[in-house]
Amino acid sequence: MNDTQKICLSDLTLDALTAYIVGLGQPKFRAKQIFKWLHQKLVTEFTQMTDQPKTLLAVLEEQCTIAVPTIRRRQQSKDGTVKYLLQLADGNCIETVLMRYKYGNTVCVSTQVGCAMGCRFCASTQAGCVRDLTPGEIAGEIYTAQKDSGERVSHIVLMGIGEPLHNFKNVMDFLEIISCPEGVNIGMRNISLSTCGLVPKIDELAKRHLQLTLSVSLHAPDNATRSSMMPVNDAYPLEELIPACRRYQEETGRRISFEYSMVRGVNDSSEMAHKLAHLIQGMGAHVNLIPINPVDGSPYSATDEANVRRFQQELEHLGVNATVRRRLGTDISAACGQLRREDAQAAT
Repeated sequence: MNDTQKICLSDLTLDALTAYIVGLGQPKFRAKQIFKWLHQKLVTEFTQMTDQPKTLLAVLEEQCTIAVPTIRRRQQSKDGTVKYLLQLADGNCIETVLMRYKYGNTVCVSTQVGCAMGCRFCASTQAGCVRDLTPGEIAGEIYTAQKDSGERVSHIVLMGIGEPLHNFKNVMDFLEIISCPEGVNIGMRNISLSTCGLVPKIDELAKRHLQLTLSVSLHAPDNATRSSMMPVNDAYPLEELIPACRRYQEETGRRISFEYSMVRGVNDSSEMAHKLAHLIQGMGAHVNLIPINPVDGSPYSATDEANVRRFQQELEHLGVNATVRRRLGTDISAACGQLRREDAQAAT
């Protein structure tokens, strides 16, 4: 049996792992033990599971694998932010970022190899989408950062390479794995998921009543501007997206956060601030203003700091809660997807 035919144990939720282990004729408690080895003790070899029968380990060795990314490149910023280029078992590469805050360590994970959404200010999408990440590969990003730093990760943001809701099933399984008490047990309230606005999947996510924070990449308050920045707006324009966001809030009781990348001369005028306030009025939503990182090949440039602050003050005057995202890692290819693209260019 080659690796492509094997079961990746770290992809399985506890329920799925239990079904597999019981199917091997083993007692149910073995599944919980193995899950802890994979997702709490973070072993990478079956031989490290010292409380398991040798006969079972031999079967697992023959039938299964463990998703273990390797660090291909590592960059550390002056502010302590660490950016990893991780290589997967099939040779594809993704990016993961460890960010240190006063309240703990946050890891920004990728959910796909590349991205199909085509946002014109983002380096992640310039080569398209290669494939989805599996649940174990996404979890492996967090485990790799924990092992490398020697520090516990307390928060997760699904805002790296890829569109999480475009990889819905695998991302939902990842969330179940990562929040499981038998694993690293990171609570849903410490997890943020970012989407460019896939309306049907927002509705599907709402039905799950997860206590995570949903962040919607808005970036413009009118269809013409948003479509010029984000092709997904042609499929799901604001007339569909904003009602979906309101439905999500009503269904889950969780406030949505809108991400708004500030682009010079495109979406940073006073007129845009008024349009934005009108668009989301009555939602009590939070707007996160993001000074964009420079991306080679992008036609966009960042709004200067004074203009960002002016835009924030205008929103607050109009009754919108707005903050400016702290910029981390600006000295280490900070734009999402940039490190992966640089590595690919160097290889050609």
